[in-house]
Amino acid sequence: MAGAESVRGSVRETLLAAVEALGGSERAGQIQMAEAVAAALSDQEHLLVQAGTGTGKSLAYLVPSLLHDQRVVVATATLALQHQLVERDIPRLVEALAGRQLDTSYAVLKGRGNYACLHRIREGVPDDQGTLSMDIPVGPLATKVLELRAWAEEQAESQGPGDKDSAPRHTDREWRQISVSHRECLGAAKCPFGQECFAERARDKAQRSQLVVTNHSLLAIDAIEGIPMIPEYDAVIIDEAHELVARVTQAATAELGAVEIERAARRSQRHVDGEQADDLADAADALRVAMLEASPGRFDTLTADLHDALALVRDAARSCLSAYPKQTGPKDEQGADAALQQAKGMVQDVFTVAERMAANSEADVLWLSEGNDRGPGRLHVAPLQVRGPMRDKLLTTKTVVFTSATLKLGGEFDGVAGSFGLKPTEQVAGAAEAQRTEEVLPWRGIDVGSPFDYGRQGILYVARHLPPPGRDGLARQQLDEIVELVDAADGRTLGLFSSRRAAEVAAEELRRRLPHLTTLAQGDAQLPELAAQFSSDPHTVLFGTLSLWQGLDVPGDTCQLVIIDRIPFPRPDDPLMSARQRAADRAGGNGFMQVAATHAALLLAQGAGRLIRTTTDRGVVAVLDPRLATARYAGFLTRSLPPMWPTTDPTTVRSALKRLAASP
Repeated sequence: MAGAESVRGSVRETLLAAVEALGGSERAGQIQMAEAVAAALSDQEHLLVQAGTGTGKSLAYLVPSLLHDQRVVVATATLALQHQLVERDIPRLVEALAGRQLDTSYAVLKGRGNYACLHRIREGVPDDQGTLSMDIPVGPLATKVLELRAWAEEQAESQGPGDKDSAPRHTDREWRQISVSHRECLGAAKCPFGQECFAERARDKAQRSQLVVTNHSLLAIDAIEGIPMIPEYDAVIIDEAHELVARVTQAATAELGAVEIERAARRSQRHVDGEQADDLADAADALRVAMLEASPGRFDTLTADLHDALALVRDAARSCLSAYPKQTGPKDEQGADAALQQAKGMVQDVFTVAERMAANSEADVLWLSEGNDRGPGRLHVAPLQVRGPMRDKLLTTKTVVFTSATLKLGGEFDGVAGSFGLKPTEQVAGAAEAQRTEEVLPWRGIDVGSPFDYGRQGILYVARHLPPPGRDGLARQQLDEIVELVDAADGRTLGLFSSRRAAEVAAEELRRRLPHLTTLAQGDAQLPELAAQFSSDPHTVLFGTLSLWQGLDVPGDTCQLVIIDRIPFPRPDDPLMSARQRAADRAGGNGFMQVAATHAALLLAQGAGRLIRTTTDRGVVAVLDPRLATARYAGFLTRSLPPMWPTTDPTTVRSALKRLAASP
């Protein structure tokens, strides 16, 4: 315990010195979190920290990470937070700690596709037959690609990062013209531009750094998929941890269709002498026919035709891979090597996914998406759960700190901890100590609170008098309620809807009935542009869907009303969520509470969190779903929300909104 006290004392002193140098003030929650993170790193215990907005959690984990005696990885879910850490928080902290005997080196690591590829820029892009060509389509695409190529050369000359986020504005399609995936990459040893490679330079810098900032997906690929992406590290801080399960699932999800199999077969024609490429094209045709005859949705058991078609693709891809020649050409044949490497990488991807799908493992969920007039949908495969791989591949070998403003659901950490692979029986409370073994992974959960007084700053209004939401979109009563609330607030409203259609219908209703307000809907412009317009004018309303729930930060009087049209349960026909819910039921649990209600609680908490962003913010979160007041699970959901003052009285809420709108 004496060692733990020494660690806490050191981190407290360093944190307070940094805060003072940055012109900040002491925050009890920030100190509590920093000491807990330092103790977790020292004692090799996993830690869950719920830290509300305004706590200063970035400094609270960055300081103990820099004090730790081994490399620490910080993983975020969003590029926005990653950018904030690398461009603002860490440089300011390093400057504040100047003169101390600390290794304050840091680096950022992203997936290879996030960096420009100098080989692709200088040697060309493979055409449909796999020949490297410098030609690009004419028109706006060509203009933008030429601009991106010039930018990349400038970055190479100036030793810049050469990454997607620092590039001139572009679309994903434009970026793909100057980047490659990890399978398409020749590798530093073979590539003639390996010494200049932006991705390799980023890896080299990370190798020399105490702190490495990355994202959830890259962490999952490195730790769980076993593909080395990050230099050896001792511990990881996972910020925005409420997103982790979804991001790990996404990283382990794959899809397959006939089109990419045919493309891989065409690319292989110039490299394979036998008939293996033709066999792969034939297998693509067989899969297309089987998919056309199958019904969209989740497969509990693969149909015989679909299984046989996938097995045919798997075997044809394996044979095609075996027929590829060895790459032994001299340096002056690097162009041919690159085309071969990229074509072979495409076939390898087809083989890997087809093999996984044909196995039809109980650990995976397989489904077919809806098609259209141009052909069948696509096959998708995702892990049924990720807690097992996370426990076996990450938690048993590293110390992990999970942090977010939303980790306690229903007032407890158990649900979220369980989704990460931690067991309720392993939780350590108070001053108790526990020994970590291969079978037992001790963890602690702490809530350091928030600097906000939610009970005085916010009202949680549940429109209990409305009918339950139906399948046909917004009812007339809900539209009337939205108009009355927005009118009382005189704009200043963020509407979070369960579907794009619902957001558009509500926006049209407002434009018709409250024409004096500016009503924006997601899709009217790019999200940053919409957010900027919303922030600049209080008499503005912004309606949107899921992507607004977590990424929008609008403090001040431009957002005094957050409307949520319904409890955001997953769709009943969601293949993955429905499979997870059924698996929980079969295991003796409550699938609805463990999956659907947990999913809804996380999203509700994130949505409600859009309202109060500073100590001076005031406003109302209005949920137009009476089930939040009447259903048996209502208590679980409300305990997951910030502790705002609750009411079901519409008159009270409209009066409060009018007072806020009228206040200076």
